[in-house]
Amino acid sequence: MSLKAELLARIAATGPMTLGDYMAECLLHPRYGYYTTRDPLGAAGDFTTAPEISQMFGELIGLALAQSWLDQGAPAPFTLAELGPGRGTLMADILRTTARVPGFHDAARLTLIEASPTLRGEQARRLPTATWVDTVAHLSAEQPLFLVANEFFDALPIRQFHRAQGEEWREVVIGAEGGTLKPGLAPPALQPALMHRLLSTSEGDIVEHSAPALPLVAEIAGIIARNGGAALLIDYGAGPSLGDTFQALENHHFADPFAAPGEADLTAHVDFTELARAARAQVTVSDPTLQGVFLERLGITERAQALAACLTGPALASHIAAHRRLTHPEEMGSLFKVLGLWPQSAEPLPGLAPESQPEPK
Repeated sequence: MSLKAELLARIAATGPMTLGDYMAECLLHPRYGYYTTRDPLGAAGDFTTAPEISQMFGELIGLALAQSWLDQGAPAPFTLAELGPGRGTLMADILRTTARVPGFHDAARLTLIEASPTLRGEQARRLPTATWVDTVAHLSAEQPLFLVANEFFDALPIRQFHRAQGEEWREVVIGAEGGTLKPGLAPPALQPALMHRLLSTSEGDIVEHSAPALPLVAEIAGIIARNGGAALLIDYGAGPSLGDTFQALENHHFADPFAAPGEADLTAHVDFTELARAARAQVTVSDPTLQGVFLERLGITERAQALAACLTGPALASHIAAHRRLTHPEEMGSLFKVLGLWPQSAEPLPGLAPESQPEPK
Protein backbone atom coordinates (compact mmCIF):
# COMPACT_ATOMS: atom_id res chain seq x y z
CA MET A 1 0.00 0.00 0.00
CA SER A 2 1.15 3.59 -0.61
CA LEU A 3 0.48 6.76 1.35
CA LYS A 4 -1.70 7.98 -1.51
CA ALA A 5 -3.84 4.83 -1.27
CA GLU A 6 -4.14 5.27 2.49
CA LEU A 7 -5.22 8.89 2.12
CA LEU A 8 -7.76 8.04 -0.58
CA ALA A 9 -9.22 5.33 1.65
CA ARG A 10 -9.39 7.73 4.59
CA ILE A 11 -11.15 10.39 2.53
CA ALA A 12 -13.61 7.81 1.21
CA ALA A 13 -14.41 6.78 4.79
CA THR A 14 -14.47 10.11 6.64
CA GLY A 15 -14.56 12.87 4.02
CA PRO A 16 -12.06 15.57 2.99
CA MET A 17 -9.17 16.44 5.31
CA THR A 18 -7.68 19.81 6.14
CA LEU A 19 -4.47 20.90 4.45
CA GLY A 20 -2.78 20.72 7.85
CA ASP A 21 -3.76 17.08 8.30
CA TYR A 22 -2.57 16.33 4.77
CA MET A 23 0.82 17.96 5.41
CA ALA A 24 1.26 16.09 8.69
CA GLU A 25 0.59 12.73 7.03
CA CYS A 26 2.87 13.46 4.07
CA LEU A 27 5.77 14.62 6.19
CA LEU A 28 5.59 12.47 9.31
CA HIS A 29 3.56 9.33 8.57
CA PRO A 30 5.40 6.59 10.53
CA ARG A 31 5.81 4.36 7.45
CA TYR A 32 5.53 6.60 4.39
CA GLY A 33 6.32 10.10 5.70
CA TYR A 34 8.82 12.24 3.82
CA TYR A 35 10.97 12.99 6.88
CA THR A 36 10.67 9.55 8.43
CA THR A 37 12.00 7.70 5.37
CA ARG A 38 14.94 9.72 3.98
CA ASP A 39 17.66 12.32 4.26
CA PRO A 40 16.22 15.14 2.13
CA LEU A 41 19.24 17.45 2.15
CA GLY A 42 22.01 18.21 -0.30
CA ALA A 43 22.60 17.61 -3.99
CA ALA A 44 21.19 14.09 -3.80
CA GLY A 45 18.13 15.28 -1.88
CA ASP A 46 15.40 17.79 -2.58
CA PHE A 47 16.72 21.03 -1.07
CA THR A 48 19.79 22.65 0.49
CA THR A 49 19.82 24.75 3.66
CA ALA A 50 22.15 27.58 4.68
CA PRO A 51 24.45 25.47 6.91
CA GLU A 52 25.08 23.13 3.96
CA ILE A 53 26.01 26.09 1.75
CA SER A 54 28.81 27.48 3.91
CA GLN A 55 30.44 26.98 7.31
CA MET A 56 30.21 30.76 7.81
CA PHE A 57 26.50 30.55 8.59
CA GLY A 58 26.93 28.24 11.58
CA GLU A 59 30.06 30.02 12.76
CA LEU A 60 28.29 33.35 13.06
CA ILE A 61 25.17 31.83 14.65
CA GLY A 62 27.40 30.14 17.23
CA LEU A 63 29.24 33.33 18.09
CA ALA A 64 25.96 35.23 18.44
CA LEU A 65 24.60 32.65 20.89
CA ALA A 66 27.89 32.56 22.81
CA GLN A 67 27.96 36.35 23.13
CA SER A 68 24.38 36.32 24.43
CA TRP A 69 25.41 33.65 26.94
CA LEU A 70 28.30 35.82 28.11
CA ASP A 71 26.07 38.91 28.27
CA GLN A 72 23.72 37.01 30.59
CA GLY A 73 26.50 36.09 33.01
CA ALA A 74 27.67 32.76 31.50
CA PRO A 75 25.07 30.63 33.33
CA ALA A 76 25.95 27.00 33.98
CA PRO A 77 24.57 24.57 33.16
CA PHE A 78 22.44 25.63 30.20
CA THR A 79 20.60 23.88 27.39
CA LEU A 80 22.03 24.37 23.89
CA ALA A 81 19.27 23.19 21.58
CA GLU A 82 18.33 23.02 17.93
CA LEU A 83 14.90 22.42 16.46
CA GLY A 84 15.01 20.22 13.36
CA PRO A 85 18.81 19.88 13.13
CA GLY A 86 18.92 18.28 9.67
CA ARG A 87 22.22 16.44 9.32
CA GLY A 88 23.70 18.21 12.34
CA THR A 89 25.84 20.48 10.18
CA LEU A 90 24.70 23.74 11.78
CA MET A 91 25.24 22.53 15.33
CA ALA A 92 28.62 21.02 14.43
CA ASP A 93 29.73 24.41 13.10
CA ILE A 94 28.35 26.13 16.21
CA LEU A 95 30.31 23.78 18.48
CA ARG A 96 33.53 24.10 16.49
CA THR A 97 33.40 27.88 16.65
CA THR A 98 32.40 28.18 20.31
CA ALA A 99 35.13 25.77 21.47
CA ARG A 100 37.33 28.82 22.09
CA VAL A 101 34.75 30.55 24.32
CA PRO A 102 35.92 29.78 27.89
CA GLY A 103 33.40 27.69 29.80
CA PHE A 104 30.81 27.50 27.03
CA HIS A 105 31.20 23.82 26.20
CA ASP A 106 31.59 22.78 29.84
CA ALA A 107 28.27 24.47 30.66
CA ALA A 108 26.35 23.41 27.54
CA ARG A 109 23.95 20.46 27.59
CA LEU A 110 23.50 19.70 23.89
CA THR A 111 19.92 18.72 23.07
CA LEU A 112 18.42 18.10 19.62
CA ILE A 113 14.69 18.12 18.90
CA GLU A 114 14.22 15.74 15.99
CA ALA A 115 11.32 13.51 14.90
CA SER A 116 13.03 11.70 12.01
CA PRO A 117 14.85 8.44 12.86
CA THR A 118 16.83 8.73 9.63
CA LEU A 119 18.09 12.21 10.44
CA ARG A 120 18.81 11.28 14.06
CA GLY A 121 21.27 8.74 12.71
CA GLU A 122 22.99 11.40 10.58
CA GLN A 123 23.13 13.78 13.54
CA ALA A 124 24.62 11.13 15.84
CA ARG A 125 27.61 10.73 13.52
CA ARG A 126 28.42 14.44 13.75
CA LEU A 127 27.24 15.10 17.30
CA PRO A 128 27.94 12.01 19.40
CA THR A 129 27.54 13.86 22.72
CA ALA A 130 24.00 15.04 21.96
CA THR A 131 20.79 14.05 23.69
CA TRP A 132 17.64 13.73 21.60
CA VAL A 133 14.09 14.64 22.58
CA ASP A 134 10.86 14.56 20.60
CA THR A 135 9.44 17.96 21.55
CA VAL A 136 10.31 21.25 23.23
CA ALA A 137 8.20 20.09 26.17
CA HIS A 138 10.94 17.54 26.95
CA LEU A 139 13.66 20.21 27.34
CA SER A 140 14.87 21.04 30.82
CA ALA A 141 12.39 23.29 32.60
CA GLU A 142 15.06 24.65 34.97
CA GLN A 143 18.04 25.52 32.75
CA PRO A 144 18.57 28.62 30.60
CA LEU A 145 17.81 27.81 26.96
CA PHE A 146 19.90 28.96 24.00
CA LEU A 147 18.12 27.65 20.91
CA VAL A 148 18.36 27.90 17.14
CA ALA A 149 15.76 26.83 14.58
CA ASN A 150 16.79 27.09 10.93
CA GLU A 151 14.17 26.17 8.33
CA PHE A 152 12.02 24.40 10.91
CA PHE A 153 8.81 26.41 11.05
CA ASP A 154 8.25 26.34 7.28
CA ALA A 155 7.63 22.57 7.49
CA LEU A 156 5.01 22.75 10.25
CA PRO A 157 1.50 21.95 9.00
CA ILE A 158 -0.62 24.91 7.96
CA ARG A 159 -4.32 25.40 7.42
CA GLN A 160 -5.33 27.64 4.54
CA PHE A 161 -8.43 29.84 4.43
CA HIS A 162 -10.15 31.93 1.73
CA ARG A 163 -11.98 34.99 3.04
CA ALA A 164 -15.72 34.70 2.35
CA GLN A 165 -18.43 37.25 2.94
CA GLY A 166 -18.69 39.01 6.29
CA GLU A 167 -16.68 37.32 9.03
CA GLU A 168 -16.67 33.86 7.47
CA TRP A 169 -13.87 31.86 5.83
CA ARG A 170 -13.76 28.86 3.51
CA GLU A 171 -11.04 26.39 4.48
CA VAL A 172 -8.99 24.53 1.89
CA VAL A 173 -9.62 20.79 2.24
CA ILE A 174 -8.21 17.81 0.36
CA GLY A 175 -10.70 15.47 -1.27
CA ALA A 176 -10.64 12.81 -3.97
CA GLU A 177 -11.75 12.80 -7.59
CA GLY A 178 -11.28 9.89 -9.95
CA GLY A 179 -8.57 8.29 -7.83
CA THR A 180 -6.55 11.50 -7.46
CA LEU A 181 -6.17 13.89 -4.55
CA LYS A 182 -7.61 17.32 -5.19
CA PRO A 183 -7.91 20.50 -3.10
CA GLY A 184 -11.27 22.19 -2.67
CA LEU A 185 -13.08 24.60 -0.35
CA ALA A 186 -15.24 23.79 2.67
CA PRO A 187 -18.50 25.69 3.26
CA PRO A 188 -18.16 29.17 4.81
CA ALA A 189 -17.70 29.19 8.59
CA LEU A 190 -16.47 31.42 11.39
CA GLN A 191 -12.82 30.95 12.39
CA PRO A 192 -12.13 32.37 15.87
CA ALA A 193 -8.34 32.05 15.38
CA LEU A 194 -8.58 34.50 12.45
CA MET A 195 -10.75 37.18 14.02
CA HIS A 196 -7.75 39.52 14.22
CA ARG A 197 -7.30 39.23 10.42
CA LEU A 198 -10.72 40.58 9.49
CA LEU A 199 -9.55 44.19 9.30
CA SER A 200 -6.49 43.37 7.19
CA THR A 201 -8.17 41.14 4.58
CA SER A 202 -10.90 41.39 1.96
CA GLU A 203 -13.21 38.88 0.33
CA GLY A 204 -11.18 36.42 -1.72
CA ASP A 205 -7.92 36.90 0.19
CA ILE A 206 -6.02 33.78 1.28
CA VAL A 207 -4.57 33.46 4.78
CA GLU A 208 -2.41 30.62 6.11
CA HIS A 209 -2.37 29.68 9.78
CA SER A 210 0.08 27.30 11.46
CA ALA A 211 -1.65 26.16 14.62
CA PRO A 212 1.35 24.12 15.90
CA ALA A 213 3.79 27.05 15.55
CA LEU A 214 2.21 29.45 18.02
CA PRO A 215 2.15 27.30 21.20
CA LEU A 216 5.64 26.05 20.31
CA VAL A 217 7.04 29.60 20.21
CA ALA A 218 5.14 30.49 23.38
CA GLU A 219 6.68 27.48 25.11
CA ILE A 220 10.20 28.46 24.05
CA ALA A 221 9.57 32.04 25.15
CA GLY A 222 8.30 30.80 28.52
CA ILE A 223 11.49 28.86 29.25
CA ILE A 224 13.63 31.86 28.28
CA ALA A 225 11.52 34.23 30.38
CA ARG A 226 11.81 32.01 33.47
CA ASN A 227 15.42 30.84 33.19
CA GLY A 228 17.22 33.10 30.76
CA GLY A 229 18.63 32.30 27.35
CA ALA A 230 17.82 33.30 23.78
CA ALA A 231 16.39 31.90 20.56
CA LEU A 232 17.15 32.51 16.89
CA LEU A 233 14.31 31.53 14.55
CA ILE A 234 15.49 31.63 10.92
CA ASP A 235 13.23 30.83 7.99
CA TYR A 236 11.74 32.11 4.77
CA GLY A 237 8.59 34.18 4.88
CA ALA A 238 7.38 37.54 6.11
CA GLY A 239 4.10 38.54 7.69
CA PRO A 240 1.31 38.93 8.14
CA SER A 241 0.28 35.95 5.98
CA LEU A 242 -1.47 36.89 2.74
CA GLY A 243 -1.68 34.64 -0.30
CA ASP A 244 -1.06 31.01 -1.19
CA THR A 245 2.53 30.00 -0.36
CA PHE A 246 2.00 26.23 0.02
CA GLN A 247 4.51 24.38 -2.17
CA ALA A 248 6.27 21.08 -2.82
CA LEU A 249 9.95 20.59 -3.63
CA GLU A 250 11.35 17.47 -5.25
CA ASN A 251 14.89 17.13 -6.60
CA HIS A 252 15.43 20.89 -6.11
CA HIS A 253 12.42 21.77 -8.31
CA PHE A 254 8.82 22.70 -7.59
CA ALA A 255 6.39 19.80 -7.84
CA ASP A 256 2.66 19.08 -7.63
CA PRO A 257 2.04 18.75 -3.86
CA PHE A 258 -0.83 16.31 -4.38
CA ALA A 259 0.65 13.98 -7.03
CA ALA A 260 2.83 11.72 -4.86
CA PRO A 261 2.20 12.14 -1.12
CA GLY A 262 5.28 11.49 0.98
CA GLU A 263 7.69 11.83 -1.95
CA ALA A 264 8.24 15.62 -1.86
CA ASP A 265 8.98 18.20 0.79
CA LEU A 266 5.94 20.32 1.65
CA THR A 267 6.42 23.82 3.05
CA ALA A 268 4.82 27.25 3.36
CA HIS A 269 6.15 30.71 4.13
CA VAL A 270 6.46 31.49 7.82
CA ASP A 271 4.30 34.24 9.26
CA PHE A 272 6.80 36.07 11.47
CA THR A 273 4.10 38.46 12.67
CA GLU A 274 2.31 35.52 14.29
CA LEU A 275 5.51 34.09 15.78
CA ALA A 276 6.26 37.46 17.39
CA ARG A 277 2.68 37.71 18.65
CA ALA A 278 3.05 34.35 20.38
CA ALA A 279 6.23 35.38 22.22
CA ARG A 280 6.11 39.07 23.07
CA ALA A 281 4.03 38.76 26.25
CA GLN A 282 6.92 36.87 27.86
CA VAL A 283 10.18 38.03 26.25
CA THR A 284 11.68 40.80 24.15
CA VAL A 285 11.19 40.11 20.44
CA SER A 286 13.29 41.50 17.62
CA ASP A 287 12.03 42.93 14.39
CA PRO A 288 12.08 40.20 11.71
CA THR A 289 15.47 41.00 10.18
CA LEU A 290 16.61 40.12 6.68
CA GLN A 291 19.08 37.23 6.81
CA GLY A 292 21.56 39.14 4.70
CA VAL A 293 21.44 42.16 7.01
CA PHE A 294 21.76 39.96 10.10
CA LEU A 295 24.80 38.12 8.75
CA GLU A 296 26.47 41.34 7.63
CA ARG A 297 26.00 42.80 11.10
CA LEU A 298 27.71 39.73 12.52
CA GLY A 299 30.67 40.18 10.17
CA ILE A 300 30.15 37.64 7.40
CA THR A 301 31.98 39.74 4.80
CA GLU A 302 35.08 40.01 6.98
CA ARG A 303 34.93 36.27 7.67
CA ALA A 304 34.48 35.55 3.95
CA GLN A 305 37.50 37.67 3.10
CA ALA A 306 39.64 35.87 5.70
CA LEU A 307 38.67 32.46 4.31
CA ALA A 308 39.14 33.62 0.71
CA ALA A 309 42.77 34.49 1.38
CA CYS A 310 43.56 30.77 1.53
CA LEU A 311 41.58 29.78 -1.59
CA THR A 312 42.16 29.80 -5.33
CA GLY A 313 40.47 28.58 -8.50
CA PRO A 314 37.18 26.65 -8.23
CA ALA A 315 37.29 26.61 -4.43
CA LEU A 316 37.47 30.41 -4.35
CA ALA A 317 34.66 30.73 -6.89
CA SER A 318 32.48 28.36 -4.84
CA HIS A 319 33.22 30.33 -1.67
CA ILE A 320 32.28 33.65 -3.30
CA ALA A 321 29.06 32.11 -4.64
CA ALA A 322 28.18 30.79 -1.16
CA HIS A 323 28.63 34.23 0.39
CA ARG A 324 26.38 35.74 -2.27
CA ARG A 325 23.75 33.05 -1.87
CA LEU A 326 23.48 33.58 1.88
CA THR A 327 23.38 37.38 1.80
CA HIS A 328 22.34 38.82 -1.56
CA PRO A 329 18.80 40.27 -1.74
CA GLU A 330 18.07 38.32 -4.94
CA GLU A 331 18.97 35.02 -3.26
CA MET A 332 18.47 34.04 0.41
CA GLY A 333 19.38 37.44 1.81
CA SER A 334 15.88 38.95 1.64
CA LEU A 335 13.58 35.94 1.44
CA PHE A 336 14.89 34.56 4.74
CA LYS A 337 14.27 36.42 7.99
CA VAL A 338 15.67 36.14 11.51
CA LEU A 339 13.51 36.55 14.61
CA GLY A 340 15.27 36.79 17.98
CA LEU A 341 13.87 36.21 21.47
CA TRP A 342 15.63 37.12 24.72
CA PRO A 343 14.70 37.98 28.33
CA GLN A 344 13.19 41.40 28.88
CA SER A 345 16.04 42.28 31.25
CA ALA A 346 18.86 41.07 28.95
CA GLU A 347 20.99 42.67 26.28
CA PRO A 348 19.75 42.15 22.68
CA LEU A 349 21.10 39.27 20.66
CA PRO A 350 24.04 40.37 18.48
CA GLY A 351 22.86 41.49 15.05
CA LEU A 352 19.31 42.19 16.21
CA ALA A 353 17.35 44.99 17.87
CA PRO A 354 14.07 45.01 19.82
CA GLU A 355 10.86 45.53 17.88
CA SER A 356 10.65 49.09 16.63
CA GLN A 357 6.83 49.15 16.86
CA PRO A 358 5.72 46.31 19.13
CA GLU A 359 2.05 45.44 19.31
CA PRO A 360 0.35 45.70 22.70
CA LYS A 361 1.04 42.70 24.93
